[in-house]
Amino acid sequence: MTPRILIVDDNQSIHDDFKKILTKKNAADTALDDLEAALFGDSNQSFSAPDYIIDFACQGQEALAMVEQAESEEAPYSLAFVDGRMPPGWDGIETIVHLWKASPELQIVLCTAYADYTWDEIQHKLGDTDSLVILKKPFDIAEVLQLAHTMTRKWELNRQIQGRLHRLAYFDNLTGLPNRTQFLESLNKTLAIAQRKQKQAALLFIDLNDFKRINDTLGHSMGDKLLEIVAKRLAGCIRESDLLGSTCEGSKTARLGGDEFTVLLPEVESEQFVATVAKRIFHCLTRPADLDKHQVMVTPSIGIALFPNDGKDAETLMKCADMAMYFAKNREPENYRFYQESMNTEALKRLAIETQLRHALQRQELSLVYQPQFDLNTGAVSGLEALLRWDNQELGQIPPKEFILIAEETGIIYDLGHWVMCTACNQVKTWHNMDIELPRISVNVSPKEFIHPDFLSNVKTALDESGLEPGGLQIEITETLLMEHYEGTAKILEELSRMGVQIAIDDFGKGYSSLNRLHTLTIDCLKIDRSFVNGISVGFKEQSVIKAIISMASAMNLKVIAEGVETENQFTFLKDKHCQEAQGYRLSLPLTTEQAEYFLRKTKTSEISTYPGQYPPGLPCS
Repeated sequence: MTPRILIVDDNQSIHDDFKKILTKKNAADTALDDLEAALFGDSNQSFSAPDYIIDFACQGQEALAMVEQAESEEAPYSLAFVDGRMPPGWDGIETIVHLWKASPELQIVLCTAYADYTWDEIQHKLGDTDSLVILKKPFDIAEVLQLAHTMTRKWELNRQIQGRLHRLAYFDNLTGLPNRTQFLESLNKTLAIAQRKQKQAALLFIDLNDFKRINDTLGHSMGDKLLEIVAKRLAGCIRESDLLGSTCEGSKTARLGGDEFTVLLPEVESEQFVATVAKRIFHCLTRPADLDKHQVMVTPSIGIALFPNDGKDAETLMKCADMAMYFAKNREPENYRFYQESMNTEALKRLAIETQLRHALQRQELSLVYQPQFDLNTGAVSGLEALLRWDNQELGQIPPKEFILIAEETGIIYDLGHWVMCTACNQVKTWHNMDIELPRISVNVSPKEFIHPDFLSNVKTALDESGLEPGGLQIEITETLLMEHYEGTAKILEELSRMGVQIAIDDFGKGYSSLNRLHTLTIDCLKIDRSFVNGISVGFKEQSVIKAIISMASAMNLKVIAEGVETENQFTFLKDKHCQEAQGYRLSLPLTTEQAEYFLRKTKTSEISTYPGQYPPGLPCS
């Protein structure tokens, strides 16, 4: 862009002088011959001044109007030469004060022949600045040219730096989308406009499910590539028609940080319209993405908050959308939720559980119960499954399905899992020392715990400290773990097998794992998911699945345990189909440590059919 220079002087002849100096000359013009020779040593070489756009004003008020007009047209002046005295209007100092209010970045040369102000007085009036240079009259042509070049170039560099700083401050460096700072500014402006127009606006808070898995398995560089792809898709699927009333182009979609994105819809007519946009975003982002040699797919969770119903300020609206996003996770078939007031109650309950759970181990509020597993051929106890229980002094007894998920999300699961492993192994070893026979103890392991780098060492610690033989420990992992983390899981399973630890696949049949993968893994047992057991009485399909699992396991030399056996019909069917083992309320409820000890002493030779649906006769109940 050609620099614009403003000459502010009440003397028309001064205007003419500046015009001659700063306007390009042809070679025939001899006004600069002497300067040309002095600078270049060659009187035959033509001299050409840089390109400038030169404008003139005779008074400070006129100059101010021109500067304001230039700013409004986004074609600002880069430099102004301002005369020190311009009667009867403002003098040079007062003119500069007004010009800087209109254009703070404007570079100024104060031209004066008389010392009306000392330097201290100038600094006092104008402040300590590097945008001002004083030029004494009469001035030299070379001085004017040098100042014009230097000051306009300085203005250009300042603008470039400010542009870079603005981009760093307002845009995400990875994706190029507006960042949190710019988005919040845009949100506040949008809400103000919506309130003035009495319109409804919508905020969509978007989080990528299991994004951490991409970073952990493929590396952060691949994770960054995925974020770039998501950002482009997100920006591309927001249509102009979605942004009615938009006054801040390019800032309606933003990356807040990590894998969190937002979309702002300035004017919406109905929830149905917002739902349509959310569905479009969901389907757009769930398309497979190519990361070098890998093809991955992540699903978004989308929380939606509406202005003004859900919140009348940016902070409240962000909080509500964030909360709705949390409740949208794992919601099928489309992971989006509108904020509801009831979410506050659930969120407070979750926060209370998380807070209390962090102190559960220290307060000794955790305990294990043990559900017996039986050999369907002999009726003998084949093992116990250790189940975690939590009785909090403030919240009471919390069901595992409520606190285990929170433990996994917060990372508390690592300490809980290690405690369960050690406690179960120590208890079994204690029973062995009391001559109480127990072939094995089964311990459920969270997927996050299983793939943790310290998992194998924790298993070894539990076995070493308890003195339990590795064959007396069975670790249960979910079938979905095999599908999501196959390579890492396979290596850990091999190491556990070398140690002598048994492996069972829990909830088998529910995760639809690949048989091609299954037969390559070092496992010992399949546990039929309780949903198939529950369907024995009502569905031929469930019966067929169970028979197929039993047949397949037999061919692969694997044991089969049916869990959730609650009726006589289920028990009889499984026994007739040669299912090897079973557990469930039809056989025995989970037992406390004292109950389990009594049970194991009394049932060495008992037939399981003698106590259907209840504790064995004489068993002490807590």
